[in-house]
Amino acid sequence: MGVSGDPTAEVTAAEQEGFLPHAAGKKLSQFTDFEGKTSFGMSVFNLSNAIMGSGILGLAYAMSNTGIVLFVVLLICIALLSTYSIHLLLKCAGVVGIRAYEELGYRAFGPGGKVVAAVVICVHNTGAMSSYLYIVKYELPLVIQTFLGLTENTEASKRRMQNVANVSILAMFVMYLLTAIFGYLTFYGNVESEMLHTYSEVDPLDRLILCVRLAVLMAVTLTVPVVLFPIRRAIQQLLFHGKDFSWIRHVSIAIGLLFVVNLLVIFVPNIRDIFGVIGATSAPSLIFILPSIFYLRIVPNEKEPLRSRPKIQAACFAALGFIFMVMSLSFIVADWVTTGRSRGGGH
Repeated sequence: MGVSGDPTAEVTAAEQEGFLPHAAGKKLSQFTDFEGKTSFGMSVFNLSNAIMGSGILGLAYAMSNTGIVLFVVLLICIALLSTYSIHLLLKCAGVVGIRAYEELGYRAFGPGGKVVAAVVICVHNTGAMSSYLYIVKYELPLVIQTFLGLTENTEASKRRMQNVANVSILAMFVMYLLTAIFGYLTFYGNVESEMLHTYSEVDPLDRLILCVRLAVLMAVTLTVPVVLFPIRRAIQQLLFHGKDFSWIRHVSIAIGLLFVVNLLVIFVPNIRDIFGVIGATSAPSLIFILPSIFYLRIVPNEKEPLRSRPKIQAACFAALGFIFMVMSLSFIVADWVTTGRSRGGGH
């Protein structure tokens, strides 16, 4: 119930008109939460850097267990599913004019949806940061030891963001595939779960392997700030939403997160199972379940009915994510039981 002289209503109307313009009768998807200054190339680089996680070192081991053909099929499926997930999120973002994952959760399910989205983001990215720093923990001493031995503007449209995602996923698909194939064809069944360890056993002082280690260290180290951003943003949305920007708060959250993650990396000798549980719960939630249910709730039924093909596909996508979650957790629990029995039988 706005009054024609109400300045707030006029400002709101002006903002909506400015961010959601109409050109030749076609509505363009723009986003109102913040404006970016990154070019298309840098956006692809940043997203590719975030996608290329520490798991790339275990791809050759995965191929040795699945075979080349099945591995390629699975990798293609993952790339396509990831692209579809981003498509659902951008479709929702185009409807409400907001890109923030947490705000999409709020628009879909209110405060509870915002909390769930923020918590899942924090858990997932904390696990990712820990895995990156875990690689630094194990690879950096080997690099230092080897050295000592040798020397004694654009942005912000739905279409553009979809293009960034497509190019990034394609680039990482090619890189993942080449890494897995050449690592597997070098050692076949003898490849280890961490590929660099297999090469180290052949020649620990090989300079080419040293260059690879340095590249991996640089990649995971520079990826930590990229992964830190969504966690800090989620915390800001949960605890300090609506407050003015503060450098003290900004830096304090980053230092606190890095402190907690480094404690995990330093004092936990083997956090493979923790990473497994985090990955089995948060990854399907972020990639499959949440984008789908956000899409079902946010996109109006007048535009796409519940029984329309896009919404049926989204519902099936959410169900697939739930199935993946249950299967992953079942495999983890089965591995725990098998490991416990083998240890018990050995004493």
